[in-house]
Amino acid sequence: MAPLARVFALVKGRIGFYFSPMDSQLNQYLAVLVLLAAAVLFTAGMLVGSVLLGQVGQRSRTKDLPYECGMPPVGEGTPRTSIRFYVVAMLFLLFDVGAVLLYPWAVVYRKMLANPETAALAGWGMTVFLAIVSVAYVYAVKQGAFDWDR
Repeated sequence: MAPLARVFALVKGRIGFYFSPMDSQLNQYLAVLVLLAAAVLFTAGMLVGSVLLGQVGQRSRTKDLPYECGMPPVGEGTPRTSIRFYVVAMLFLLFDVGAVLLYPWAVVYRKMLANPETAALAGWGMTVFLAIVSVAYVYAVKQGAFDWDR
């Protein structure tokens, strides 16, 4: 007997009616719903158990300090990050996505050219994409995003 059929037989025996696997597509997700319910109940049980069975610790100012490799914390937290970091991160994402899209296109380029229905898409689609990326690059250069001395 298949595992899903066992679940249906168990439901039939306990509840008194039978879910046929062919009745609905939703019945196919019964095992997933049972697993989700088990995960939620297990998580809730662990949280409630830790509250009921756990020991309440003694809090002090020393224990509430942030731990920093055994050394007492000195000075402020993390210093402010320059906005240039975010500009560089956005430029990286822009050109990284461009490189990620170029590779699969290059792999299927010859096959697309062989098919008359996709030949125009093969050339013009990537031309438009590269034009947009090039405009973004020119804009970044004019704004001085690559000038590290500023």
